Amino acid sequence: MLIFESVSASIGGNQVLRGISARFERGATVAIVGRNGAGKTTLLRLVMGFLPRHEGRVLFDGKDLAEVPARDRARLGIGYAPEDRILFPSFSVEENLRFPCEVIGMPPRAVDARLTETLSIVPELEPMLGRSGAALSGGQGKMVALGRAIMAGERLVLLDEPFQGLAPVLAAQYGASLRRLQQARPELSVAITESNRSLLKDLPTDTLVLERGELRHGSGADAVH
Repeated sequence: MLIFESVSASIGGNQVLRGISARFERGATVAIVGRNGAGKTTLLRLVMGFLPRHEGRVLFDGKDLAEVPARDRARLGIGYAPEDRILFPSFSVEENLRFPCEVIGMPPRAVDARLTETLSIVPELEPMLGRSGAALSGGQGKMVALGRAIMAGERLVLLDEPFQGLAPVLAAQYGASLRRLQQARPELSVAITESNRSLLKDLPTDTLVLERGELRHGSGADAVH
């Protein structure tokens, strides 16, 4: 589904990604593990089109993403939850959730159905629907960002450092939501970046380690400390 072919990228003259080649299969949940500054966020931002200049190719279902403007990536069924959440503070939680689907022109009934499914996957969102995006704690914001990614991500969901800073209760709820997501959408591909592999427990079906801009297969929680 998602293929990286010899991808290299630099930011501010510093090379961040070095000749990365990888394949993410349909229905797989992949952990991308690496220390802070290893390039995990850069890799996801590249998929979303926020880092347009790079070497190599990124293919999604055979289509070169270089041909797809960043604003149109969601139309391909790609959902993204950035590390810093980036919610609209003047929108309610429900409006934040609906927004990506409405922007790509999804019919209202389809948006309603997608919201119902998302609330079944992340039930903690339902009591928050009427709240302002500005009135959320950091952990609650991460839950909303997950829901928004699920709303847009019909085929691929990208989650950047989702467990960072979460209190244990919220981390457990987040993990439970990801397991429900796997059950509800078995064909969905999910990529999760994390600095600490142990936070992901038994979620991933594969683990990749990003170190000094290079990607390799890892084995277990001790791959990165």
